[in-house]
Amino acid sequence: MTDQGEIVVGERFVDAELPGQEWRGITFEQCDFTEADLHGASTHGCRFIRCDFSRTDLVDAKHTATAFQNCTFDRTLLTRWSLDGCSLLGSTFLDCRMRPLTIRDTDLTLVSLSGANLRDVNLSGLRLRDANLSESDLRNVDLRDADLTGARLLRTRFGGADLRGARIDADGLVQATLRGARIDLETAVRFAAAHGLDVVS
Repeated sequence: MTDQGEIVVGERFVDAELPGQEWRGITFEQCDFTEADLHGASTHGCRFIRCDFSRTDLVDAKHTATAFQNCTFDRTLLTRWSLDGCSLLGSTFLDCRMRPLTIRDTDLTLVSLSGANLRDVNLSGLRLRDANLSESDLRNVDLRDADLTGARLLRTRFGGADLRGARIDADGLVQATLRGARIDLETAVRFAAAHGLDVVS
């Protein structure tokens, strides 16, 4: 359908049947993939800019070094979605089916995952700066060494999550539900300070 290096702008792929599609080095800008079948698709080095993936079937899709910038995922099927070395900068996820999910070395800066169910997912070492994770289910999630600086964590559930080495602002430590989470000593001290305790040695 497209060749490497091609730039596709404003194209409509609504209801398109594209299972198993393989794309390399292609840029899609403001394209509409609503209700398209991309089951088992794979991309490498692609860019999707302000694209709409509402109700798209991306089950078993695999993406390597691909960027989804300011894209919309509304009720998208993302079961067994695989991301390796990707970026989801500024993208929004609404009522998506996302588990199980494999995500490695991927930038989630400014991503909106409010209310998302990410339970048991491995997010260790990922960049989640300024992400919206309000009311999300992050129970039993591995967040070791993740960067949650500036993230919105209002009523985010972290029960059983591993937060050792994670960077979380004072506001996040106050707003999130951390009961049962594993934290390191540094985070424990910051948690106490955020709750108005005077920590002395």
